Amino acid sequence: MQRDHVRFRFFPSNPVQDVHATESLLRQFCAFLDLIVKIIHYAVVAVLVLGALYYLWMQPPSLNPLADRRAAEALELVQTHRAQGQPTILQAMTEHVRSMSDRNRVARLGEWRVKQLEGDLYEIRIQLRDQGVTGQWFEREFIWHADLSLKKVNAASLPADGVTSKEPDAAP
Repeated sequence: MQRDHVRFRFFPSNPVQDVHATESLLRQFCAFLDLIVKIIHYAVVAVLVLGALYYLWMQPPSLNPLADRRAAEALELVQTHRAQGQPTILQAMTEHVRSMSDRNRVARLGEWRVKQLEGDLYEIRIQLRDQGVTGQWFEREFIWHADLSLKKVNAASLPADGVTSKEPDAAP
């Protein structure tokens, strides 16, 4: 039994037209890719600009206390205030970090931050991270209020109260 098979072959009717059609499709595809690349470039630039604006917006107003003379004075007032067990608060904080290092434990002292509350009243903060015996990290935030008109420092957090020396109360 013989089977009749019909074979279909693709024979372009006009090879020149097919080449032009292929080139046209290729040009359109390349133009589409160029458009996608441009969109990606603009999106990357937009993300970078928005990221920079977000950083500037979220940056603490007194990140650099030395830029504001009054903030620098408040920071100095707190850092040079008497501490319990050390001559100054700054020395007490750095001594704590050093003593933790002597005991083969890690302690990290953060950046001093200064924020004006109102008038001559400033708030000074610093974070201290300690690594416990089990390797767990503990974070404490020390907060002081410095009154520049009275030249007085008050502990505003429990950790800061443990460092700040107590001034004797004035007699009534």
